[in-house]
Amino acid sequence: MTGEAPTPGEADPLSLGGVVPPTVTAFHDDESLDAETTAAHARFVVDGGASGVFPLGTNGEFPLLSTAERETVVEAVVDEVGDEVPVIAGVGAESTRETVANAEAAVDAGGDGIVVVTPYYFPLDHDGAVQHYERVIDAVDVPVYVYHIPSKTGNALSLDTVDALAALGIAGIKDSSKDVPWLGQAIDAHPELTFLAGSDSLLFTGLQVGCTGMVSAVANVYPDLVCALYEAYDDGDRDRARELQSRVYDVRDALKRGPYMAGVKTALGLRDDAPDCGPLRSPLRRMADEDRDALAADLRDLDLL
Repeated sequence: MTGEAPTPGEADPLSLGGVVPPTVTAFHDDESLDAETTAAHARFVVDGGASGVFPLGTNGEFPLLSTAERETVVEAVVDEVGDEVPVIAGVGAESTRETVANAEAAVDAGGDGIVVVTPYYFPLDHDGAVQHYERVIDAVDVPVYVYHIPSKTGNALSLDTVDALAALGIAGIKDSSKDVPWLGQAIDAHPELTFLAGSDSLLFTGLQVGCTGMVSAVANVYPDLVCALYEAYDDGDRDRARELQSRVYDVRDALKRGPYMAGVKTALGLRDDAPDCGPLRSPLRRMADEDRDALAADLRDLDLL
């Protein structure tokens, strides 16, 4: 039960809310999959207060993994934390056929729900989006959440398309569009769905417009910080929640140093009490030494190291 935070939609059997980090995929130095540390990272965020985990999202580097590796990741995370919190696994791919195969594998691996990013590379119209999600929904017996991130996929969903997807039976939407008017209108039209704020820049704002939970990259490194933001909001302490959102801004800015997405894994490696999840998989790159040192200095200035 929530206090003052928005409640999950009735169409969502998992009742997702709170902090659901998009957990990282760990690799050995040769970039081979490190399933053990991947599971250890899921344990780290759950012990830090996360109310669910989302493996194989953007921070999980999902486009760079094979089908077999994806299934291994879901199995490892489910085995580690699946008895404690919902595991919603990313299954998106360019083709509907591959997305369905990934979805079936994630369910076989024990996933409680699946998160389906809109297909990318090729333009996607309304009918194509509806047909894509309909085939995925028909293929599995777990809740299906739409992952809306047009900046990466090139495909934005219209509000009319959201109406059609809601009629098909989706459970909710993880929105990383940063389009607050779009998000507010989608929530207003579909209170039966669960909405998850997908950007660390809009955690407080997402709660204000009706999101029940937060998919936060910062929570991969500092789950306690983001959970404290949610808890302050849920307790009715808006001033404290705003203060913590400001602190999340500072951490987010620090993590954005260096190559794309390198900050999260670098910061995990800097912590003494977190699993070192290794490098990113090429063509993503590690931070150079000078960026790593600057990140460490920023985090020390924030009293986070």
